[in-house]
Amino acid sequence: MEPFIIHTGKVAGLDRVNVDTDQIIPKQFLKRIERTGFGRFLFYDWRYLDDETLNPDFELNKPENSGTSILVANENFGCGSSREHAPWALQDYGFKIIISPNFADIFYNNCLKNGMLPIYLDKADIEYLLEQSKSADYECTVNLKEQTIQDNNGFVRSFVIDHHWREMLVNGWDEIDLTLAYEDKIEEYEKQTVRA
Repeated sequence: MEPFIIHTGKVAGLDRVNVDTDQIIPKQFLKRIERTGFGRFLFYDWRYLDDETLNPDFELNKPENSGTSILVANENFGCGSSREHAPWALQDYGFKIIISPNFADIFYNNCLKNGMLPIYLDKADIEYLLEQSKSADYECTVNLKEQTIQDNNGFVRSFVIDHHWREMLVNGWDEIDLTLAYEDKIEEYEKQTVRA
């Protein structure tokens, strides 16, 4: 994975509550065996009309939300089934950071395991960000080392993340990388086991 330290990006708002993983990536697209290519199916039932043309009323289809990499969502984002395809679809679409007042636990952990940063902020801060995201080219900067998010209008907030996950993201490690850090000890153990 790519190390995550500081990211500045355009912000899109999705002011909907209880967005579940089937809305994020509908079940009919889960047959793929790759981790890539899911972005085109993200929010499929909302993004497209029946004839598969883009729905001009959907938030992410608005011109000002082109090229966004930070998604601000409302309460209970990522609820529903535990499909890992949901963060894959968000990431493949281009999102690096998801900000919400609360997430479903499994979705939150799946984001972290796949190198995407989920951030908890309180409801008042989410309302502010959702309102600001209506402006074209609204950007925020997230500094994972300092655990802050800020914009150019004076908004600055700290956020909390578990130390383990912070270190994993900052170093660009996944769980395999973490295991390989103990490769010498694993080899030594295997040598002892073979002798026994």
